[in-house]
Amino acid sequence: MSTRLRVLGNADVAAALELLRPEPISNLFLRARFAHHGLDRVTLGCEVLGFERNRQLVALCHVGSNLVPAGDDAEALAAFAAKIGARRHSSSIMGRAPLVRGLFDHLVERHQSWGHPRELRYHQPLMVIDHDSPFAGDPRVRQVTLQEFEPYFDAAVKMYTEEVGVSPLDPSGGYRSHMRRLVMDGQCYAIIEDGRVLFKADVGTAYGTICQIQGVWLAPELRGQGLSVPAMAKVIELVRERYPVVSLYVNDFNTRARKLYERCGMRTIDALATVLY
Repeated sequence: MSTRLRVLGNADVAAALELLRPEPISNLFLRARFAHHGLDRVTLGCEVLGFERNRQLVALCHVGSNLVPAGDDAEALAAFAAKIGARRHSSSIMGRAPLVRGLFDHLVERHQSWGHPRELRYHQPLMVIDHDSPFAGDPRVRQVTLQEFEPYFDAAVKMYTEEVGVSPLDPSGGYRSHMRRLVMDGQCYAIIEDGRVLFKADVGTAYGTICQIQGVWLAPELRGQGLSVPAMAKVIELVRERYPVVSLYVNDFNTRARKLYERCGMRTIDALATVLY
């Protein structure tokens, strides 16, 4: 039985999407990236490694600012770790929980440079809803306009810093450009009163009928007042007008958020994981 590890290109897009097809929600990040940008290093912004067995693609790994493995193949994870090497350019490893844990273990075993992550989030329930929430939505939730970008961006920075533990701001302005693009694409939803963002949520990625929500945040002074459920229910309602299947993932230790999403009608279908550097 022959195996081969190589860098994938645009000629491999169909094979890559077919590999990801059996788990369309768990692999949404990769499916959206490959469908929108292809597999050419220049247009995608990074390499994608492919692992073949008997000339059939059985696993792949997105090697960018996020390391993202796909394909349940232990031999492939070891091969990816060997190819990626000791120089760490990625700020995270993310994806389905067993693959993230496997790739991380192989990297640490081979290269000391990968052995000091800032945080290990090994179990992040992946939740989904394909119908409207049973709760009435808060009518104040609406799409954010570009004229409201500055207060929305300030809220996004607060959310990110609270969730990840570091500020997303850097000299390149990459996070600002990313958030501005989401607003321009109509992917941001909020309650904004008197120029102040009280609640926010973004559609972080989407492909076909499926999307993934991220960046859910309620102003700290409003928490514990029962506002999150109707606000999130309205987001689900509005987002489903474009994407009938709405997903998100949440840290297992965030019991308040998990209960919120469950009350809104979401169910758990898989577990993701993230290693943060």
